[in-house]
Amino acid sequence: MDDQQAGPRPGHRTYRKGPVLLRHQQVPHSTTDQRLLDSAQSADWVHTDQWRVLRIQSEFVEGFGALAELGRAVSVFGSARTQRDDPTYSLGREIGRRLADAGYAVITGGGPGAMEAANRGACDAGGVSVGLGIELPFEQGMNEYVDLGVNFRYFFARKTMFVKYAEGFVVLPGGFGTLDELFEALTLVQTQKVTSFPIVLMGTRYWGGLVDWLEQTAAGFGTISPKDVDLITLTDDVDEAIHTIVDSNNTLDTPTDPA
Repeated sequence: MDDQQAGPRPGHRTYRKGPVLLRHQQVPHSTTDQRLLDSAQSADWVHTDQWRVLRIQSEFVEGFGALAELGRAVSVFGSARTQRDDPTYSLGREIGRRLADAGYAVITGGGPGAMEAANRGACDAGGVSVGLGIELPFEQGMNEYVDLGVNFRYFFARKTMFVKYAEGFVVLPGGFGTLDELFEALTLVQTQKVTSFPIVLMGTRYWGGLVDWLEQTAAGFGTISPKDVDLITLTDDVDEAIHTIVDSNNTLDTPTDPA
């Protein structure tokens, strides 16, 4: 009889720890309760993957609880490095104001720069200004124009909130973080993992090269479909950006004719 057909090795017991089955050298020398109640144990357990799962769960619970009654909202992305005297800051502030005027809460990453600008614009119009902060080695803090702020340890939990509670994205000039958020949104829409929502890039001079690359190189090589580029609206016009958001959501709200 070969090893695959052989039964359990004699002298070795089977140990179950919840759904996990352990045998041979994997069997622990103490029980879970014993380790839980051992007052002399190390505090290293708070850094284990199992404990991180609970922290991750708590971030989702806190985020869902804080934003569940937010209502209609649009996420605005952009660089934390944008200075207040930069034209992009004025653009972000105008976008935030116009979105609030249109009845949308404005969600940003809660930091400085373009994020602050959009939050500030929402405040200018008396709208709801939301910041979803992230723990970073270099502390940024929540900008002063955030009315409702939630801080996260984990990027993926934070990114879920950006998508779950938004009916569209407006993307101002930004760096790696902004690109990450942009392509996350594009991927979710392109793969139909979320209901299609508008994605507006503000700034033809900044984003035009990226859109050209998508059309000519990515679509040219066949790694994306040419129609995937149509998921993006590229503009410098605030009116066009707001109309794109509003018109898209009005279309989604319109019941389809069953005939």
